[in-house]
Amino acid sequence: MGCGSSSDCGGCPSKSSGCGGGAPQQPQDLTAPLHELSSVKHVIGVVSGKGGVGKSSVTSLMAITMARKGYKVGILDADITGPSIPKMFGIKEKAYADEIGMYPVKSKGGIDVMSVNLLLENDTDPVLWRGPILGNVVKQFYSDVIWKDIDYLFVDMPPGTGDVAITVYQSLKLDGIIIVTSPQDLVSMIVEKAVKMADLMQVPIIGVVENYSYFHCPDNGKDYQIFGESHIEEILQKYGLLLLNRLPIDPTIANLCDKGDIEAIEKTNLENVSLPE
Repeated sequence: MGCGSSSDCGGCPSKSSGCGGGAPQQPQDLTAPLHELSSVKHVIGVVSGKGGVGKSSVTSLMAITMARKGYKVGILDADITGPSIPKMFGIKEKAYADEIGMYPVKSKGGIDVMSVNLLLENDTDPVLWRGPILGNVVKQFYSDVIWKDIDYLFVDMPPGTGDVAITVYQSLKLDGIIIVTSPQDLVSMIVEKAVKMADLMQVPIIGVVENYSYFHCPDNGKDYQIFGESHIEEILQKYGLLLLNRLPIDPTIANLCDKGDIEAIEKTNLENVSLPE
């Protein structure tokens, strides 16, 4: 009960394990190392407080945006139980591994992708693993995969604040996160949870993308707020966050994702987003 004072350590069960005799302990470094053949300049997490807000779509669009600007880009699909990145990019090839390490699969546009679906025999096989195993898989995707000359590695994180999300925050050297949200009232509370988690983990927030913000009717040219009026401005002001963009409900994106041809999108609407250099 009196930890911090060596005089109180007499009956402490931790004394024999080397707690330092009551001396302040340095926090344990849980950062996972990159493969010795990897080179990654920046790691950007894409997060959401809940599922169904288009986080994987935004991850893909950000990767496509940066690739079109001439950067070498990779996507680490950390949503182990709900992987969707390979499907969106139309990747059917399986990842290859040898005694040196694992190798990501390149999309048609040259984006390196690693996902659990690239390791499963069948894409529809469920991943029935518990939290610690899921976290270890994410660390393996970071440490055992050979990410060659990557300028931006985007991490498509699972929704919420569970085991895998904590693993990503603690084990990967994140340069920042992008929070994806939607206009619903409930989501405002969820966004605050994501903001507070990033603060606790001491990871900077690059900004917020509001997805499904409106639907632009091609017949009359009007915009309709299908999910209701946005309240994101209140959160932005409360925490001093930057709104990166509001993305519309776009059936074109859904069709391209279903076809596995997301890279054929003409405009991502994220072209003006600035990332760490």
